[in-house]
Amino acid sequence: MTARTMSAHAQKTLLAALSAFTVLFAGSAVGTPTASAAPRCSDIELVFARGTDEPPGLGVVGKSLFDSLKPMVRGKSIGTYAVKYPATWDFAQVAVGANDASRRIQTIAAACPDTKIVLGGYSQGAAVIDVVTTAPIAGLGYTAPLPRAVVPHVAAVAVFGNPSARIGRPLTLLSPDFGSRTADLCNTNDPVCSRGTDFDAHVRYPQSGLVKLAAQWITKHVEQRV
Repeated sequence: MTARTMSAHAQKTLLAALSAFTVLFAGSAVGTPTASAAPRCSDIELVFARGTDEPPGLGVVGKSLFDSLKPMVRGKSIGTYAVKYPATWDFAQVAVGANDASRRIQTIAAACPDTKIVLGGYSQGAAVIDVVTTAPIAGLGYTAPLPRAVVPHVAAVAVFGNPSARIGRPLTLLSPDFGSRTADLCNTNDPVCSRGTDFDAHVRYPQSGLVKLAAQWITKHVEQRV
């Protein structure tokens, strides 16, 4: 999403972002996710959920995070997985992304037990990761909660422009399992994750320095978990 697009849809973006959890936990119907493909084992696996209206893939923030992380973990291989979900204005589909991300995490943990899993998400994608890391039981469209045995395989979490942070519920507080491993990052005056009013701030995470900060956070936690 470009700054120009963000400005044109500022009110819609804010209202949609803030309604993400409301729509999800209202019990809206969601589609059934497909199973993750068999993985190749890397030293680190980055599972990232893109933001609203971005085309399939890691998205701008996810790609920037990968590019920032790679030179910091020199000598280690990094695999990436782009969470499969619509990322449209229909925020009920957050559960589709949460199911897909959770299934991928479980697949990696089983097939590649030595891989350090890193979770990430931007904007609506941050809401996807919120669900995965805070919902220990199935319900309301989320059908693939993480088993307790999988939790230690996740080395670090980094989310950007997280809607729940705007109401004082950042992932660092929401998740007892992952909070201490999480960087919940909000750009200055980003109205999606704070009470700010600078809508362009929501689309400038790579330029803000926060992506690099997240990569440093991830590197520290990956190195700690041996």
